[in-house]
Amino acid sequence: MVGARFRLQGHDPATGLDCVGVVWAAYAAAEVRLMRPDDYPLRGWGRGRVEMALVAAGFASVADARDGDVALIALPAGQFHLGLIGPVSLIHAHAGLRRVVETPWGDGLGSTERWRFWDGDRACHSRHAELVSASMT
Repeated sequence: MVGARFRLQGHDPATGLDCVGVVWAAYAAAEVRLMRPDDYPLRGWGRGRVEMALVAAGFASVADARDGDVALIALPAGQFHLGLIGPVSLIHAHAGLRRVVETPWGDGLGSTERWRFWDGDRACHSRHAELVSASMT
């Protein structure tokens, strides 16, 4: 997915992705289908609404760190951003660069929470490294 073009509400690497689309496409590549929110704005959803959409899709906030976790990043002006966390990088759709990029993971990202997909019995989804690998291609 790295290199795919940016497209607001895009969820197909062939036609373009936004930050939600990057996460959903990575899970689809790992054969996990998630419920995707519809008609979400680039800005304007509060943290509570973003978190509710993640929970509805099967994610839970976690304190420990694993490759493949989803980053929920609070940006200035009330905007939220999603990305996939790798060993030393973040894969995300960069609206300014108009494409999906891999950038260093670390300071300067704003307030960040980790989220992880959970299956029906609340066991952690086991294919996190596979998600990162799929999103880098």
